[in-house]
Parts: sequence; C-alpha cells; structure tokens
Amino acid sequence: MSDRKMASLVSNTRMISARNEVYVAAMPLRATKGPPQLLMSAAYSLNLWDFQHLMVIIKPSSSSQVLVFDFQPKDPENIYIALSALFGRAVPGAVLVRKLNKLPRSKCWLVGYAETDAVEIANEFNRKYETDLRIGLNDCRDYTNGLIRELTGEKDVLKRLRNLGG
Repeated sequence: MSDRKMASLVSNTRMISARNEVYVAAMPLRATKGPPQLLMSAAYSLNLWDFQHLMVIIKPSSSSQVLVFDFQPKDPENIYIALSALFGRAVPGAVLVRKLNKLPRSKCWLVGYAETDAVEIANEFNRKYETDLRIGLNDCRDYTNGLIRELTGEKDVLKRLRNLGG
C-alpha cells in the first residue's frame, strides 16, 4: 500500500473516531410543587409534545460522561415567572450546561454527529444566545433546533422527531 493511501486511511479513521454523538432529550416541564407539578408530569407521561422540556446532549468521543445543554427560565418553579411566560411575556432565561454519567434511558434520540469539537461549538453558541425567554418565540425548542443546526446542520430536528412520534 502506498504511503499516500495509508495516510489517507489513517486520517479518515481518526476523523470517524473523533465524531461526537449528538442527542435530543425530553423531560417533564418543571413547575411549582403540588397540582401544577402533577399536571406537568401527567402531560409528559402521556407524551404530549408541547409539555416537554427539550435539550441537547453531546457525548464526546473522548469521554464517558455526557454534557447536557439547555435553555429554561432562570427560576422555572416560580409561579409568577411561569404565568408571565404562559401569557407571552419575556422572562429572564438561562443557558445551562451540566454533566451526566450516562444518557437518559427514555425520551432520548440520537440525531446526528458533529465532526468537529461539538462542546466548543455549543459553548460558542451559548455565549451568543439571546436569553430573554418567550414561549413560542425563544424557548427550549428554539434553542434545541438552533444548537442542533450548529452541530449537525439539520434545520428542524424537532419537526422530524415529532413526526416520528418522539
């Protein structure tokens, strides 16, 4: 085998092994304790798409831990914040990043791969992201679609997942 073919084979192998897996996951919307929290949990259990909090998970090829990236109100359990958001008012939002030891067992879908440093791309996306949260205009769905577009190039991943019954 020529040196050129061998070098090409080695670099292609490195590129494939360096891919970062990119997931979308859903969890129940957070609410104040009591009836609101029970209602949100029930809606999530019934798989009602609009009552799920959506987020992006990156599984770097170099680590066993996964990183969760999401966007939510700064104080998601505050009833006044929740009511303001439900009535279409802008509320302070927060972009969050946290580590998990493993992927969630349910409601977690592999949506693609990032060939480059997905964590750095996500961090750069977060630095520029507008944090005034408005339901239907700039919420976890918009954040998830935007970050997935940056990472994988897919334009409306949530539409695809919803059509699959995700």
